[in-house]
Amino acid sequence: MKFADLGLSEELLSAVHDAGYTEPTPIQAEAIPQVQMMRDLIAVAQTGTGKTASFVLPMIDILANGRRRMRMPRSLILEPTRELAAQVAENFEKYGKNHDLKLALLIGGVQMGDQVKALDEGVDVLIATPGRLMDLFERGKILLTGCELLVIDEADRMLDMGFIPDIEEICSKLPDQRQTLLFSATMPPPIKKLADKFLSNPKAIEVARPASTNVNIQQYKVLCTNRQKREALRYFLNNDNVQTAIVFANRKTTVRDLSKDLEKAGFAAGQIQGDMDQASRNKELARFKAGEITVLVASDVAARGLDVKDVSHVFNYDTPWHPDDYVHRVGRTGRAGAKGRAFTFVTPEDAEAIANVEKLTNQKIEVFKVSGGGSKQDDASGEEPKGDKPARKARRGGKSRDDAAQPERDDRSAKSRPGKPATDEKPAADERPAKADKPASKGRKPRKDSEPKAKAGEWEGPRPSFLDHSAT
Repeated sequence: MKFADLGLSEELLSAVHDAGYTEPTPIQAEAIPQVQMMRDLIAVAQTGTGKTASFVLPMIDILANGRRRMRMPRSLILEPTRELAAQVAENFEKYGKNHDLKLALLIGGVQMGDQVKALDEGVDVLIATPGRLMDLFERGKILLTGCELLVIDEADRMLDMGFIPDIEEICSKLPDQRQTLLFSATMPPPIKKLADKFLSNPKAIEVARPASTNVNIQQYKVLCTNRQKREALRYFLNNDNVQTAIVFANRKTTVRDLSKDLEKAGFAAGQIQGDMDQASRNKELARFKAGEITVLVASDVAARGLDVKDVSHVFNYDTPWHPDDYVHRVGRTGRAGAKGRAFTFVTPEDAEAIANVEKLTNQKIEVFKVSGGGSKQDDASGEEPKGDKPARKARRGGKSRDDAAQPERDDRSAKSRPGKPATDEKPAADERPAKADKPASKGRKPRKDSEPKAKAGEWEGPRPSFLDHSAT
């Protein structure tokens, strides 16, 4: 099937062609005709499947005819984070370049003045995070009675961030006669309840099993201790053909410390986390997309929706506390048919969390282990380990080895202590507040008596001790 077969306008097809696309993804092929028919829609699709274009493209044609009115947006798209909202706006600008449509972006972390001015002039498309939208609504700066089309994007993420009450309040202020599109990677009961309440006879589309991960992503778990994580991360950055990588941590304090640590070690590293203002976050993301930095350390504010081409690796420096976050983190690689690799560092305390991930995704994640006891000959990297010294090519985003290190299967599982901590990600004005956490460990090296002893002749130079570690 081609985009030309979907009944889109010639102006829109020209913009799509200029963007380099000719064939729709499965979610686009199924969703676009339903949106054009003005039907309510529930679409379940994993990240990286092109779902943004599946509502942006038909919306452009639908809104091509009509008149803008002051403070009364004709359509509304709700996004859970600033980054997602900004990326949807970029899609409208790219595909709507041949149409006279005006959009406004309402997100926290930026001045309200320009946003209010845009609303006063009238907009066809309003892209907003719930917090900022409710703030302006309560100030009397916006009216929702003229909204003809509502998109609730990343609904399960909205649930995780505590936005469902805001979503319900926003829906109650919209006209009853409207078209509503709901997109989600998973469909937990609260989201199903939301859909039943606010959607009218929706068409349901599912292009992949909920919570499944991309088949183009090789996934491994690395058994280690908390003190071995930094050693493990540096090892893979130097030895696994890393071109560009996103490293996810659960706490923003860990993001800050780890980014600084990698920079000191010589890596071109940057960070995105909730304490940064929007301008700083946008700058770091732009640097990463431009290749100025090759390793981006991020908290879960960046886990969903980041559309960066050619991310070769994702590292879960911390095993995610919520299994859904695993799916969205690893989905940053292996996009648009490309191959990707994802490594999750699993400590004995993470046994319950990784078990929940494997249960959700219905797959056993392979344990990474260098074959042959880590000998120089058997190590698939083909070279001696460099310890903490970063590979020059890894810093520049090129390949650091001829072949990526290969794992061998090990099904031993880890014991854990019960209990799961709550997220500490500190959102800005458009995100829910969360409890502060103690600063993360500085990642001191293990005591010598805790490091495994390599057999004589098997390893030349310092041996990465995490490779000998197994969960006990």
